[in-house]
Amino acid sequence: MQIMKWAAASVLTSVFSITTAQAETPVLDIAVLEIGTVNWELDTIQHYGFDKANGFELNVTGMAGTAATRIALQAGEADIAVADWIWVARQRAAGKDLVFVPYSKSVGTLMVKEDAPAQSLADLAGAKIGIAGGPVDKSWLILQAYAKQQYDMDLAASTEQVFGAPPLIFKSALKGEVDGAINFWHFAAKMEARGLRPLASVSEAAIALGLDPEVPMLGYVFHGDMVREHPEVVAGFAAASRAAKEKLASDPAAWDRLRPRMRADKDADFEALKAGFIAGIPQPGPIDAEAAAKVLALMAELGGEKLVGEAESLPEGVFVQPLN
Repeated sequence: MQIMKWAAASVLTSVFSITTAQAETPVLDIAVLEIGTVNWELDTIQHYGFDKANGFELNVTGMAGTAATRIALQAGEADIAVADWIWVARQRAAGKDLVFVPYSKSVGTLMVKEDAPAQSLADLAGAKIGIAGGPVDKSWLILQAYAKQQYDMDLAASTEQVFGAPPLIFKSALKGEVDGAINFWHFAAKMEARGLRPLASVSEAAIALGLDPEVPMLGYVFHGDMVREHPEVVAGFAAASRAAKEKLASDPAAWDRLRPRMRADKDADFEALKAGFIAGIPQPGPIDAEAAAKVLALMAELGGEKLVGEAESLPEGVFVQPLN
């Protein structure tokens, strides 16, 4: 059950009956990773009042891990969490009524040292690769499929893999403890700012595999009953998200204000993170369900039940469309 609260602006802790809330402001609680880049967008929404301008008030709760945010959503302690839509598809296939509103199309990249001899994935035979996540990390799976298609190479069998948290893989790559590293986009951006170079882009690999890189992978996850019972609130949230994205894409001052929480002391890091975030902004409009189905089919083939659960094909109702 969703727990959206309806509260007067002066008494935000009071919970009101939805049936008597016409003159009150709904409060949306979102649980997010405390250090996640999504906080840049959420902070922008709150600072510029895009939430109130779109008929709701946003309350952000930072948590220590991604799992905790998903538990909070499923337990009814939050109205929204951030996850990829593959996870949402898995939940829907298991009978859980969750839906996805797009947030970002940013994906990972395999980075190597600037002076590394490797010029393609084929050159990584015998190398050690650091991977942020586990064996069914989606970027890792797509790069495996790409290596097989392009070079007839079993990337997993031909290399040694080291799996770990993104900060650990980031540090290992900078120190040269691994020959290549697959990391989330913001760590890849900071790696490039510090002299590493991209060897294989997941977006380019996706295109080569016939996938659409414009399909946003990350999004805001709501309970289905909220979407059905309060579509105007969900649409208002989507509009606030779009307004924040447009602000960040067009106003450098909005980034200057965020810099203290971006952990970007170096100017090169700051500029790389700005550029990476903006590049990941999805186009407005509905998600192409046919294109998403192709992505899911590949994930099911490569990751199996461990990744997609029972979602061998795209369940109906994964995406909320159209909201922006």
